[in-house]
Amino acid sequence: MEIFFERTSQDGRARAGVLHTAHGDVETPVFMPVGTQATVKALDSRDLAESGAEIILANTYHLHLRPDEDVIARAGGIHKFMNWNRALLTDSGGFQVFSLAQKKHTGDRHPTLRVVSQSQVLDQPPTLVSIDDDGVTFRSHLDGSTHRFTPEESIMIQKKIGADIIMAFDECTPDDADRARVQDAMDRTHAWAERSLAEHKKNPESIVFGNDGAVRGHRQFLFGIIQGGSYKDLREESARAIATLPFDGIAIGGESIGYNMSATAHILDWLAPLLPENKPRYTMGVGVSPLDLFEVVERGVDMFDCVAPTRMARNGSLYLKSAGVKNKFRLNITNAQFSEDQGAIDPDCRCFTCVNHTRAYLHHLFKAEELLAYRLATIHNIHFLLSLMQEMRQNIKNGKFREFKQSWVDA
Repeated sequence: MEIFFERTSQDGRARAGVLHTAHGDVETPVFMPVGTQATVKALDSRDLAESGAEIILANTYHLHLRPDEDVIARAGGIHKFMNWNRALLTDSGGFQVFSLAQKKHTGDRHPTLRVVSQSQVLDQPPTLVSIDDDGVTFRSHLDGSTHRFTPEESIMIQKKIGADIIMAFDECTPDDADRARVQDAMDRTHAWAERSLAEHKKNPESIVFGNDGAVRGHRQFLFGIIQGGSYKDLREESARAIATLPFDGIAIGGESIGYNMSATAHILDWLAPLLPENKPRYTMGVGVSPLDLFEVVERGVDMFDCVAPTRMARNGSLYLKSAGVKNKFRLNITNAQFSEDQGAIDPDCRCFTCVNHTRAYLHHLFKAEELLAYRLATIHNIHFLLSLMQEMRQNIKNGKFREFKQSWVDA
């Protein structure tokens, strides 16, 4: 049987391991840069490879709307389409359906969803997002066109995109949802998990095409997603339900994860006894601060992603580890104090930006609104986190994870 995940070392609950994919091995624990629309903003594939990225993310919702999964499949799949020959993960599109499509049309953070019967969904177009037990009908945030995702459709879209790791379709609820709403969404997520698995089992490979028009599929690995909001008993119930299904990996979803690190830590502590040891664990949306990565790795998480490092880079917020910024680990390069600073962003960093350019130059680029500012800043932030993960893995292997974490807490 094909081995997907191997644990190689463990220090407390912190784990080091390897994911084996058709596009190369991925050492864990791993931070995965987010390439929403088949691009990590401001970077090309060479920038990513030189920064040490072994796996990145792409977004099912966005790629379905533009350029369309069939376009990507005919181009040979996402790897060929974007010239990325290493591993890639796609989400199910569920989170974006329940957030982006709504916020674009209402301006509210948590607008009310219409939960309706299937006949109502089919008989009339939705005003925002309409959920029924079969799936979700929603309007594009781009042009208002109507689309429908079911578990089966989400899996098929991901197969045509051609990622190495794909996600079961789920329903994510906001932090302030009441218990009844969270329970309903969790039950629906469990039903959709089984349907996602059934669709995936029909053909566990991608559906992409070579230059001759023939299918050139590769093995895909499917993760189930735990929901349950901020309710301990629901989270535990969801963990048991997802863990008993034959998924290749387990993701922990929900708005709290990453957005609220205190809640994230509590949820991971609740779930720890219930998660299978032989499957990779993925917290969705973790990575604003370096300390956030320590928090989840310390609790046995193997994979995590976040848009914040690249987004902050484009706004001039750059990572560093040095005295004077205790527990913050970043500076704002647009501040006037850096206008004549001839030092590197971080003197210990060996990224292309830090080796070749000064703080003063980056400050100038941002003030002049030059596009190069975004590329150089993003290279640094991605390299910084990936280098941190490399050090973290080595310290797990050496049995020194706690000491390594403390050196950052005390920085």
